[in-house]
Amino acid sequence: MANGIYRIGIVGASSLVGKELTDELGESLLGASDFVLLDEDEAAGQVTATGDEVSFIQRLEASSFDRMDFVFFAGTAEVTKKYWQDARRAGASIVDLTYALDGEKDVPAQAPWVKEALSAKTPEPGRELDLNTPAVTAGHPAAVMLAVMAARLQAKLALRSVAATVMEPASEGGRFAMDELHQQTVNLLSFQTLPREQYDAQVAFNLLPSLGENAKVKLAITEKRIREQYAELSGGLLPPLALQVVQAPVFHGYTISMLVEVEQFSTVEQIEAALVGEHVDVVSGESDPPSNLSAAGQEDIMVRVSEDVGGAGVARVWLWLAADNLKLAALNAIACAGELRRLRPLGKVQ
Repeated sequence: MANGIYRIGIVGASSLVGKELTDELGESLLGASDFVLLDEDEAAGQVTATGDEVSFIQRLEASSFDRMDFVFFAGTAEVTKKYWQDARRAGASIVDLTYALDGEKDVPAQAPWVKEALSAKTPEPGRELDLNTPAVTAGHPAAVMLAVMAARLQAKLALRSVAATVMEPASEGGRFAMDELHQQTVNLLSFQTLPREQYDAQVAFNLLPSLGENAKVKLAITEKRIREQYAELSGGLLPPLALQVVQAPVFHGYTISMLVEVEQFSTVEQIEAALVGEHVDVVSGESDPPSNLSAAGQEDIMVRVSEDVGGAGVARVWLWLAADNLKLAALNAIACAGELRRLRPLGKVQ
């Protein structure tokens, strides 16, 4: 048995986030592990790469989790609900990127980056995992972005309120949502009828705070998840979040307009100094602002600070955030596995 060598399953390996996760795992501290790529029947047999190794995606079955140390669920919520108990019975530590386990008993949302930021203010930033934790839900990328920013400010300044508008990219809805945005764009330019199966609305060249009644992409659910996970990840140590989610006509990358109030006069330079740290790239006002394009492929959360007019005794500041949603989701999931790794120092690979 080799110390630190694990057998790792990736369920939903053919999904957008599953592919990103596979790439990032190959470059991580877990990169020497034995990876098993799993998916439903239609994806089984596909050839993909894990680091420098060529791998085949195997058909997912209840017996697929034998001798697994870690299992990442990165496909659909339905698949996670169907198989996660099988992975649990096999003794695997589970990281859910599909949010299917939201609300399950003893399955907390986790974001180690947020814990790190909160630890500057309090020695006990949130619930610690233990041997009775069957699984964790990897925090939603937008919730992680907002909580990291608020925690950094709270550690240095008296944070009074937080509000944000989150621009949702198509890739958060998966490949079918991406394809529909692409087809809507093409059809609009050629004056053809728009496909509406995923959004039940025109999202190409448009911004919408809500979608059609029959949409498969559910903005209201996403908004609720971000708000609740922001509160859970912060352990009640941050001000409540006022939030609106808007469907944006972009394929990848979160952008967020975030308004914060602090109870003392603070310059832009002081706000920037408070935000500086690991996982955050502060972009000065003289540089190009963060965007979906500039954030693509970047590991850090990009942020630009600009001040607003505050009331008496209050400094109001705008933060413009951007991050690669798929990469952030993958990196956070791997960080969650790192937390679980402390509970199982030895792997099952012989």
